[in-house]
Amino acid sequence: MGVKQLSLKLPTGYDEHLLRTRIAKKTGLTVFSYSIEHKSLDARNKRNIYWEIRVMVSSASLKDDLIATKPSLSISYKKRNEEVVVVGSGPAGFFAAFVLQKAGFNTTIIERGTAVKIRTEGIRQFEATGIFNPMSNYAFGEGGAGTFSDGKLTSRSKRISVEKAFILASYVKAGAPPEIEYMTHPHLGTDNLKIIVENLRRQFEAIGGTYLFETTMTGLQVKKGRVVAIETSKGDFEANYFFVAPGHSAYDTYRALINAGVGFHAKNFAIGSRMEHPQELINVAQWGRKSLPGVKAAEYRLTSKGDGNHQVYSFCMCPGGVVVPATAVKEANIVNGMSRYRRDEQFANAACVATINLGKMLNKDISALEALDWMEQIEKRFYDFSNQYKAPYCSIKDFINRKITSGNTASSYPMGIVQAPLWEMLPGDIENALRAGLKDFNRKINGFETGNLLGLESKTSAPIQVDRDENGCCTGFENLYVIGEGSGYAGGIISSAADGVKAAMKVVEQD
Repeated sequence: MGVKQLSLKLPTGYDEHLLRTRIAKKTGLTVFSYSIEHKSLDARNKRNIYWEIRVMVSSASLKDDLIATKPSLSISYKKRNEEVVVVGSGPAGFFAAFVLQKAGFNTTIIERGTAVKIRTEGIRQFEATGIFNPMSNYAFGEGGAGTFSDGKLTSRSKRISVEKAFILASYVKAGAPPEIEYMTHPHLGTDNLKIIVENLRRQFEAIGGTYLFETTMTGLQVKKGRVVAIETSKGDFEANYFFVAPGHSAYDTYRALINAGVGFHAKNFAIGSRMEHPQELINVAQWGRKSLPGVKAAEYRLTSKGDGNHQVYSFCMCPGGVVVPATAVKEANIVNGMSRYRRDEQFANAACVATINLGKMLNKDISALEALDWMEQIEKRFYDFSNQYKAPYCSIKDFINRKITSGNTASSYPMGIVQAPLWEMLPGDIENALRAGLKDFNRKINGFETGNLLGLESKTSAPIQVDRDENGCCTGFENLYVIGEGSGYAGGIISSAADGVKAAMKVVEQD
């Protein structure tokens, strides 16, 4: 059996028959099998948009001209007596626990939120009643914040190919579409993710792992640089190793870690608002037409130098998605984006954020605790505007002109929107940078200024970063690992999961 790699250009609405016909024409083969290795959309020329596809063709008529190999994570299993406690069931926490359990450790995941089905109902009730549920919301619960997102699986992190391959394969085994292993910009959608995270939990439990919901970490017990137990709302848990994957919203967990002597420092991050447009407007701007056969919805990625001091960029773009109330605590108002796999909702949304160095902006040294306090104040400010979870909003044009006019009230946001002078609610430096950035975006996408800006987007990344040594262990500790987005070293599903895998493998390899 021989193998041959081919590169093909196919129309966006191609089917399998056309793909096989092209392969046969290029190779002269009549009997063959194939697998798609890579697929990306080339939309640079709106008159000729096509898929670039790389396929691996196998046939007995071919000579071996290459051997297809994929990176593989080697997890050595042996029965171990060590106990591990992992705090948080987001991508970092889950995949750290999954690797450790596969390696033979006795691993327990504790999650402050609820199982995904209960969480889904809690979110529905929150949006219907406005009564916040600390156990079932967009930030906390099974699968972490990523469960209710677009489920993007892209990452700019380098040197994680082995970890990424393991993560993607695990998702496919848990029910993800196989395309995530070859698409340039793969995504899962929240509808798939709700199924996937539950299936992953079943797999983890099937190999002996323990999963505990509605169990909140409150502190650590430390003796001579070793954590001996974790304190929770349901009692203390002793273990040999501890992994904490708090996500970017668990400020109480951050404070508990700091109170236990874990070192954190303030870092650069980004804040802003979420932009929303009719999806057809984005489709026309990107493709020159309202729809494109074989492609769900058009995306965009925008960057600007802003005011020269703060870079401005779009973040977490959700084509055909919705804007959601993503607060992690009562009486704070934060927005985020979410899409289903089909990306077929009426609106497109994305964060529009400006980078910030809090110390420079405030002209003083900022501790990790001060950074958290500053973030909480601005998140509460957006709630206090209406004393409810409606999203303050204005048009992009009004934001640029610093003047409220009669705005477009059409929005996907489920809890209602209320017109507001967002330029007065954001810090002055950020507001100036966003204005300059939005002017740039208007020049890049026709009709962009007709969209709206909604609420506060403050969760692009954690505002603080843990101090870790070269092995990923918290500085000054022998057995404590803070991982994922909450560590300040990762952002997004893949990089967070990879951070968890890397930390877990360090323990596996040293044991």
